[in-house]
Amino acid sequence: MPATLDQATALVLIDLQHGITALPTAHPADDIVRRGAALANAFREHHLPVVATRVGFSADGGDVVRTRTAANTPMVTFGPEGTVMRPELRLDENAILITKRGWNAFYGTELDLQLRRRGITGIVLAGISTSVGVESAARAAAERDYQLAIVTDAVTDTDLGAHNNSLNAIFPKIAELATTDEVVAALDARGPQ
Repeated sequence: MPATLDQATALVLIDLQHGITALPTAHPADDIVRRGAALANAFREHHLPVVATRVGFSADGGDVVRTRTAANTPMVTFGPEGTVMRPELRLDENAILITKRGWNAFYGTELDLQLRRRGITGIVLAGISTSVGVESAARAAAERDYQLAIVTDAVTDTDLGAHNNSLNAIFPKIAELATTDEVVAALDARGPQ
């Protein structure tokens, strides 16, 4: 389905950083990064904001979630190089980089503030992992009345069943779904900004 994009739409790439893209995923992470880079290039060409989120924790681990259920799940740990964004994204000084301490890119960050200051009304989401970071951001964006599109071929998960559940059961209720090519075509159809 073609994407309908607001005039003031931002791309939000979820956790396309070395530590996350090194995890075993249902679809090759390099393909997700390549599509994320294509989206970032298209948004830059149209002078629209590119946001990249990354998950990272302080050196002392004091900001790591420590609920009983979280304690039963193996924590993904990686050194400082794991928080570095993939270079293929070509993030420049105009990119908005958001560091998050948990799943949701809106919780405890300035993401909403940065988008609202720029008058953003629509968000295009892509990244890893579909059922965790992407879905958490999608739900939070919908709760904040952003018009939302999720790029179906630019998301993946460490669990194929969870990925499919997000795409088939959750996302259609809160977002338009489109491929990378459909989002780029929708941007190009708008003409120069």
